[in-house]
Amino acid sequence: MSVQERKQRERAERERLIVATARELAEQQGWDAVTTRRLAERIEYSQPVLYSHFRGKREIIGAVALQGAAEMAVAMRAAASGADGPRARVAALARAYLDFAERNPAVYDALFQLDGGLAFAQEDTPEPLKDAFAALLESLSEVTGDGVEPGLFTETFWAALHGLATLTRAGRLPPEDAGPRVELLVGRLAVV
Repeated sequence: MSVQERKQRERAERERLIVATARELAEQQGWDAVTTRRLAERIEYSQPVLYSHFRGKREIIGAVALQGAAEMAVAMRAAASGADGPRARVAALARAYLDFAERNPAVYDALFQLDGGLAFAQEDTPEPLKDAFAALLESLSEVTGDGVEPGLFTETFWAALHGLATLTRAGRLPPEDAGPRVELLVGRLAVV
């Protein structure tokens, strides 16, 4: 291994450490607790080293969001692949989405609430965000119904899931009714 390759590997490892530490700190104490000073202390590198990877907190939030989008896509595909039939796939996908949002609130915030400098629904949208949307579209396109554009249906279904996740987390919807809500959403929107 050349010196250049070793330095690149070490840089990638430091970057993963920064993102993992920011995510851990945000999940434990919220995003307000994530500062470059605290991150530098926790990872035992200087702030200039941290700034050599990320220009600031915004880019760190974006990196956590991209990591989260990739994980969410995997979770949704895994849930949908284990279900039998289109309606069951959509219900499993919806539950996986809501479970991800509940288990990873700081990551979910990084994806959808905070400014991580990421473009959504544009040509320059990062691949992990496109893939998370594709994971939704794959299962939802088979239940859109006649004459309904699958992308538009997916956006609408996703918006409903996001609303359920956000309102439940904020205490506006009782969490014990999550199952019936998913069934209602799937039953009313998914045309099989």
